[in-house]
Amino acid sequence: WLVIDRKVYDVTKFSKRHPGGSRVISHYAGQDATDAFVAFHNDKSLVKKYLKSLLIGELAPDQPSFETNKKKSLLEDFRELRCTIEKMGLLRPNYTFFFLIFLHLLVLDVASWLVVWYFGISLVPFLVGIACFTIAQIQMGWFQHDLGHCSVFRKPKWNRLLQIVVINVLKGLPASWWNHLHNQHHAKPNCFRKDPDLNMHPLLFSLGKTLSVEVSAGMAGEAKGLHLARYNVFSFFSLEKRRRSSCLTITSISISSVS
Repeated sequence: WLVIDRKVYDVTKFSKRHPGGSRVISHYAGQDATDAFVAFHNDKSLVKKYLKSLLIGELAPDQPSFETNKKKSLLEDFRELRCTIEKMGLLRPNYTFFFLIFLHLLVLDVASWLVVWYFGISLVPFLVGIACFTIAQIQMGWFQHDLGHCSVFRKPKWNRLLQIVVINVLKGLPASWWNHLHNQHHAKPNCFRKDPDLNMHPLLFSLGKTLSVEVSAGMAGEAKGLHLARYNVFSFFSLEKRRRSSCLTITSISISSVS
């Protein structure tokens, strides 16, 4: 079960049919998912029709309607800010802008192949082609990102269709794979074991001091039976005492075997 606007819903069976994937819902199991629900669903009136059959109760008057690890005042300020931004129309897309973005991406992508085809694979044409192709591919990644967020068109199906064209056809990656991971990222951003962007243990990419210690401790357990194992831990530290600046540190850790 989870909570949306103080109402409790049993989503055990529905999670398997959830268009955004079951993991996004499971990350909020037993928690208040109101803000995530608002952020992920543009047409809330349509989605709430499906919620009626899942309703099993409401929160007691003395129960808080927000995540326990978040400050109520901060959430209220955020919700008020979101309403203000929506009323100002700042979330309405500019179709001309996105059309020009898509057009220039196609031009760069086609130009990269034409340069090599027409001038051959000598050094200068090859480098020019690489530059055009690289810029196009990087920008396509951000363009499909906006499409994945359904931020370009009002109807989700048009966003999904163009996203498939951009990431599947032009970049060679599955849109379903990207959406599955990115939805979890925005459902629980920077939450260890729930945000896929942090689950990069083979490279030991860790965010925050606490997470770095946890990963290192876990690797120590995996190092049993080895005389000595060395791991490079990449960590972002938030330096509160140094004007809260962030820096990337590379630490080489020697982990001895545990007998």
